[in-house]
Amino acid sequence: MKHNNFMKFLVLIIGFTTASIASASCSDVTRSDLKTAVHAAVTDTSSFGFGLPMWVTMVDETGKVCHVISSDGTNINKGKFAGNTAWLGSRVISAQKANTANAFSLDGLAISSGAISVTVYPEGSLYGLQFSNPVHPGKAYAGNPNDWGTASDPMTGKRLGGVNVFGGGVALYSDGVKIGAIGASGDTSCRDHTVAYRVRVELGLYASKPNDDGLTMVDPPAGLFQIPSCGVDDPTTNADDGSASDFGIRAP
Repeated sequence: MKHNNFMKFLVLIIGFTTASIASASCSDVTRSDLKTAVHAAVTDTSSFGFGLPMWVTMVDETGKVCHVISSDGTNINKGKFAGNTAWLGSRVISAQKANTANAFSLDGLAISSGAISVTVYPEGSLYGLQFSNPVHPGKAYAGNPNDWGTASDPMTGKRLGGVNVFGGGVALYSDGVKIGAIGASGDTSCRDHTVAYRVRVELGLYASKPNDDGLTMVDPPAGLFQIPSCGVDDPTTNADDGSASDFGIRAP
């Protein structure tokens, strides 16, 4: 009897430890931390693109959604009417972008979502990549819409999958290790990238990234890390140091 109780206790401890390890990356950034970072990033970039409210999703290194936030830089928009303020389609797209940056970045190679856009053009070397790892609709659209954008957003804790090659997804790094990614959506793809980039800077999870994963606007783009200009108040900078002037998009 004592042996059985000991085994049950051991199983309980192992299960608790495993769960703690699995959720470690999400706990690296609390929802409050992310809300503060999103507020700053959306405000910093409000002069770019259309200046619209943004959806921001964070995933851990396994692609599990940690947090989902919708913000106009002043207010956190929540519930089923959040889609009346910020583009509703961008909620799932933000999760796709986060999944893309996480899925194709490594400890030694940072690939932002927009960096691979040129490769999926017709006749591109990775044409069709955008159709791989499709979003699981049952996970993306399940649950109560009143919880959208809240701590109980139905996407939280799920691995949605999805590949999206618009600008707006960047991997997160801590001490040289990839710990997940941020996806931002709700405006031009150029501004989406700047918001994700600035959120990462605000969180302090950019300094140990292995390479510059910023984007250069080139018409027409021909290589990795090149995107077309968006044509609406495009941001440009030559910095890559996390400074206030660094938005991760450069003129050619």
